[in-house]
Amino acid sequence: MVSRTCLGLTAFACVFLPQPAIADDADDGPQRRAAQSVFQQRLEQDQKLQDIGWKLVSGNAKFCANSIPSIGLQLHDMASYGRPDAVRELLGISGDIAVLTAAAGSPSAQAGLAANQHVTAIAGVDPHTWLSEARSDWQRTKRMHDWIDQRVKEDGSVTLTLAEGKDVTLEPVLACASRFELSGDNKGAMAEGSRVILGYHFPGFAYPEEELAAAIAHELAHNVLHHRDWLDANGRSRSNVRLTEREADRLMPWLLANAGYDPAAATRFMKRWGPIHDGGIFRKRTHDGWDERVEFIEAERALIEELQQEEGVDWRRHFTREITTP
Repeated sequence: MVSRTCLGLTAFACVFLPQPAIADDADDGPQRRAAQSVFQQRLEQDQKLQDIGWKLVSGNAKFCANSIPSIGLQLHDMASYGRPDAVRELLGISGDIAVLTAAAGSPSAQAGLAANQHVTAIAGVDPHTWLSEARSDWQRTKRMHDWIDQRVKEDGSVTLTLAEGKDVTLEPVLACASRFELSGDNKGAMAEGSRVILGYHFPGFAYPEEELAAAIAHELAHNVLHHRDWLDANGRSRSNVRLTEREADRLMPWLLANAGYDPAAATRFMKRWGPIHDGGIFRKRTHDGWDERVEFIEAERALIEELQQEEGVDWRRHFTREITTP
């Protein structure tokens, strides 16, 4: 299907990798305008990914074994881009540090943070003073998010200072410890233990939101069920990978239900995705056939319907694992 578990910066954030076209030294004119249009599209995709991801990790936080305090914020640094001047001009940013996304419903969004707001200080420290290369340097971005993580964990909140001198104090809520990243000029989707990563051309971006959420939930399932650790310990045989893929399929509707989505969206996603991407006789033997996958999902959905009168669909208690974990 869509995942490769064998292969992330606040508690909910990542390094955004710009579309290469805007990083090139393109001349002004149609080529440059086209590059700007693509770049803007990537920003919109990233916002959608973060919004859906936030619903999933916050809605399932009380059932994840490794939930952490999170504020749903991504910052970006103009120095991380190949053409910082072009990105500043496109986004209307005067400084180097700005809000990239504030996930809908997160503490950051509820505090009024929005894309492109210039940030001058984080917990009293001006990140502009941290050394960085002039372009294509992501390390200061990582340092900013690590600093936010530390303050949220140790102090219980973090204060951002915006360009107009306004302080915004953010108090975290619990979220499953998984980040969401838009990265790569490809159609892939994968989980690698701590991140869910979608390529720019992932077909699910064209699907209805709930079905895209189902695809993201499949990848998130790999992370919250610690599949990478299990495969590291038990080997990546075809049969082992298939077990983890089946578990990820089966957990999809549970994660969707707790995020406020219709759990049946997992079935709709598989019925849309499977006939096109399953591969027929050439399908990967690490995955069940798409029609079998629908049957597994539907069996879980029947159980969820019985439990939805409860406060949250507790998959830690009611979801039956197919692999043995410590």
